[in-house]
Amino acid sequence: MSPIPVPAGRPLAGVRVIDLSRLAPGPYCTMLLADMGAEVIAVGAKGSGVAPTLARGKTLMQLDLKQPEARAALHRLVATADVLVEGFRPGVADRLEAGYAQLSAINPRLVYCSLTGYGQTGPRAQEAGHDINYLAVSGVLGAMGPADRPPCVPLNLIADFACGSLMAALGILAALQGRHATGRGCWVDVAMIDGCLSMMGMHFDMWGTEHMARRGAGLLDGGAPFYRCYACADGGHVAVGALESRFFGNLWRVLDFRDPVPDHMDPAIWPDLERRFAAAFMADARDVWAQRFKGQDACVSAVLAPDEVWSDPHIAARHADAGRGRTPIAPRFGADMPTVPPVDMADRTAEVLAAIGMSEGEIERLVKVNAAEGARTLKWPPHRRASQRPGTCEEG
Repeated sequence: MSPIPVPAGRPLAGVRVIDLSRLAPGPYCTMLLADMGAEVIAVGAKGSGVAPTLARGKTLMQLDLKQPEARAALHRLVATADVLVEGFRPGVADRLEAGYAQLSAINPRLVYCSLTGYGQTGPRAQEAGHDINYLAVSGVLGAMGPADRPPCVPLNLIADFACGSLMAALGILAALQGRHATGRGCWVDVAMIDGCLSMMGMHFDMWGTEHMARRGAGLLDGGAPFYRCYACADGGHVAVGALESRFFGNLWRVLDFRDPVPDHMDPAIWPDLERRFAAAFMADARDVWAQRFKGQDACVSAVLAPDEVWSDPHIAARHADAGRGRTPIAPRFGADMPTVPPVDMADRTAEVLAAIGMSEGEIERLVKVNAAEGARTLKWPPHRRASQRPGTCEEG
C-alpha cells in the first residue's frame, strides 16, 4: 500500500504500523520500526505537521478523528494493521473511538501501544509532563550534577527517547513475537517514568554507598576525577573515562606524570587528582590532546559539538550518507550499510484510503465534511491555532 518505498529484506518487512502519536517519543519509535522494514502510516490530526527528522520512511496522512467519518475511515485502516501507536492522555483515545477495547474488537491481532509519561494507571496518569519531569520524579535528576549546584538537565534523550521510544519499540517487538503463539495482539502500556525506574536500577542499589554516596560524589556521575570532562586551552573539552586500572595507567603516562601511578579508587586523593588533571589539560588545545591520546587505550575523547560529528573519521566511515537531516540507522543487520529511507512530506491521505478500498466518492465526502485533507505538502512546524498557547501539549 505504502507510496513510500519500504526497504526490502529487513526484519519487519510485511508489518503495517499506524502511528497516531504527535510528540517526539511516538514518532521516533515508529521511525525505528520503519528503519527495520515496517510500513508506517502516520495519521496526523487535520492541519498538523510532521517533523521531517522523524518522518523518514513513513507515509503521511491526515484525519480529524473528532469527525465520525474520519473515525470510520481509521477503523477500516486498523482492520489491515499489525500495530498501532498512540500517545494521548489516558481516556482520550477511547473518546475518539480509537482505544484498545474498540480497536481490538475490530482487529484482535492488533498490537496496541500506548506511550505516555506516567502510564495508564496511577495518581499521576492525567498529569502533563515532559522529559525533565519524568527524570525528576524517577530520581534521575536527583542523582545528576555537582552537589553544590542544581541538578544537571540533560538533553531529552533519556525519558523521551531511551525510556519512551526504545521501550515502546521493544515492547511492540515482543508483542509481535508473542502473537505468533497466541494468535492475538495485546495492549502495551509504556510509561516513560517506568523506563526511567528500570534504567535506574543499578544506581538505586549504589545510592548511599561508597560508589554513590550523594549527588556529584559517585564513580559515574562526574564525582571521580578520572570520569569527567576537562577544559582545554582553546576552550574545547575532553571526556575522560579511565575507570579501570589499565586505562588509568595509560592516562597517567600520556599526561607525562612522573610519580608512581596512585590507587585511583581512593576518594581521599580525588581532589588532588582533579587539580592535576585540570592543569594538565589546560596546557594544550582539545585536538592536540585528542591526537596525543589516539591509540593509547586511555578512554579519552574530544567532546565534539553537534556540527562537528559528521566529519569525525570513524562516524564518516560507518555512516557515509549521514549528516544534518539524515541521521543514521541503528542497529545494523549484517555487514551491509543500511540505506536511509526517504523523507516525503506529501499528504497521502487519498492514496491510503483508496488502498483500503474506499471509493473516490467516499474520499471526496470525507474531504467535503472537513474530516480529511486533500492532497498537499505538509509543513513543519505546523501553524499554531490561535487558541493554542506556545509549548502546550495537543495529545491530551
